[in-house]
Amino acid sequence: MPIAPSLDPHLEVQRQELADLIARHAGDPYGPASAIDNLFLVRYTENIRSVPTLAQPALCILAQGSKSLFLGDEQYAYDPLHYMVVSVTLPLSAVKLDASPQRPSLGLRMDLDPAEISQLIADSGPMLVPNRPYGRGLYVEKTDGALLDALLRLLRLLDTPRDIAMLAPLVRREILYRLLRGPQGYRLYEIALANSQTHRVCQAISWLNDNYQRPLRIEDLAREVNLSVSTLHHRFKAVTSMSPLQYQKQLRLQEARRLMLNEGLEAAVAAYRVGYESPSQFSREYSRLYGAPPIRDMARLRSSAV
Repeated sequence: MPIAPSLDPHLEVQRQELADLIARHAGDPYGPASAIDNLFLVRYTENIRSVPTLAQPALCILAQGSKSLFLGDEQYAYDPLHYMVVSVTLPLSAVKLDASPQRPSLGLRMDLDPAEISQLIADSGPMLVPNRPYGRGLYVEKTDGALLDALLRLLRLLDTPRDIAMLAPLVRREILYRLLRGPQGYRLYEIALANSQTHRVCQAISWLNDNYQRPLRIEDLAREVNLSVSTLHHRFKAVTSMSPLQYQKQLRLQEARRLMLNEGLEAAVAAYRVGYESPSQFSREYSRLYGAPPIRDMARLRSSAV
């Protein structure tokens, strides 16, 4: 996606205020949420490369810096000109973030709840959301002044904590409304409709996240979410860019890596814990995703943390 060189003057004023608010209130990138529920402010001062992660539904905005994410073989880039929305839980194969102590990356993440979106739709009545072909559960869209204005009002509440309980939910609903009315709001609209096929794909994704270590039979999963096998496979790949089996594999490998790094498990033990029956198959698939076999990858990660 081509990136324009700068924001227009009005948006630049908004971006600068957003950056100042984030810089003032952001904590450690891995620290707790802000004082506002489901809102995380982050400041990174160094580059991050190739960090597979499980992305939860969220709105992501950068006030400074740029970020690229990889969903399978597809790359999605965003910066202060563009926001990113993850509408379903997705295992991202890599993350690239450009930052430095002189010019840190400043951003926010507002977690999204499909139930909250459903309630907003029910309360609002017909919203005239465009009816378009279904697409990925992740998209990048151009930032506009109305969305930035609502985000600024949300972050300004951090300076008046007594107002958060009353006003933050109202501003949050406005932000969700503006996302729904945006050019790609139909993607959020679909996941909130209980009888839509996309909503059933979301149910399949939830089942896989809860049961990734169990053997997967696509027929059983299709029956679980009330879709035909062919429809599930087609729609699942349209939303996630991968088949249910590939999705499960990414979940298993990410969890195995976490177990080895955080709990000190040996590769074979971690492999069995996440559902692999063959350590050699685990090692092959791990190397494809992380660029090195488990032992070498762990040594690299631990040395970089020293």
